[in-house]
Amino acid sequence: MKAAKEKIDIRSLNPEQLQEHFVRLLGEEKSFRAKQVYEWLWKKSCFSFDEMSNISKELRTRLEENFVINNVKIHRSQYSADKTIKNSFILYDTHLIEGVLIPAPERMTACVSSQVGCSLTCKFCATGYMERKRNLDAAEIYDQVVLIDRQARENYGIPLSNIVYMGMGEPLLNYKNVLESVEKITSEEGLNMAAKRITVSTAGIAKMIKKLGDDQVKFNLALSLHAANDEKRNTIMPINEQNSLKALAEALKYYFAKTKNAVTYEYIVFDGFNDTLQDAAELARFCKHLPCKVNIIEYNPIAFASYLNAGEDKIEAFAEYLRKQGVTTNIRRSRGKDIDAACGQLAIKGEAQV
Repeated sequence: MKAAKEKIDIRSLNPEQLQEHFVRLLGEEKSFRAKQVYEWLWKKSCFSFDEMSNISKELRTRLEENFVINNVKIHRSQYSADKTIKNSFILYDTHLIEGVLIPAPERMTACVSSQVGCSLTCKFCATGYMERKRNLDAAEIYDQVVLIDRQARENYGIPLSNIVYMGMGEPLLNYKNVLESVEKITSEEGLNMAAKRITVSTAGIAKMIKKLGDDQVKFNLALSLHAANDEKRNTIMPINEQNSLKALAEALKYYFAKTKNAVTYEYIVFDGFNDTLQDAAELARFCKHLPCKVNIIEYNPIAFASYLNAGEDKIEAFAEYLRKQGVTTNIRRSRGKDIDAACGQLAIKGEAQV
């Protein structure tokens, strides 16, 4: 019995590769159809060959026989009292990931994942307690943006304005696919969003931060810092043992020299751990390396860890100290806590892989 032919993931092909396939399938005179299909896939965010209305039915059938669109689907959506929407997305291989729509008066933000699970084991983050199954490909990251944008339009009548790579996974450990997804999102042949509206957040991998500089990326970079001395940071973020604060500072200075992009430091003020003015002084010194700002993020306790958010008075005193040292500092309030959609809470809980 003849084995069924394995279909090619059509979105894994670049325009030249797609054209080569069309020449093989249809002949040289029909190769221009490849450009039409590519536009349907990336500019019009088409998830089905049947939707390609300016393509003949015969060609759509041929496409169906030879290719597949491994699109992401919404598995479940939860709605917070503050209008945040958390989604679990199901991938073609039944893995689940999460992404969040965060509406605010001045912006509409999508928080997207870059990996299934995470390998970094940060002690305060729910995703860090999951096993990393695999990297997401560029199309799977792109699909999250498309689906969350549709959700924003349908629920609030406003398109996405911002994207943060702050969901599940470490983006810089999926470097190639993350950068390719940004290219698809920002390209005129894709979603045509501004790179300056995109922020990629990393736990801190020095050599990959330097690579961002070499590639002269246009998007924003955020570093999840959470402690500005190595002993404390090693305790909560094991990645720091191979990427010390000194190594990160050198990498960030290199990145800034190449891109001229200021960096954002994300800092959770944990009660009784990193909440003193001495901690603030260490952070202020770290901020002297290059132009930056600090976002103080409210912590959202998780079942796996005993960390608690510092009291309001300590957070305000911490922020005020930084400001007096000339550091631009914002306090970010959490959104979606009641549905475990807030920073550090993303994990697939109570849902079997289907």
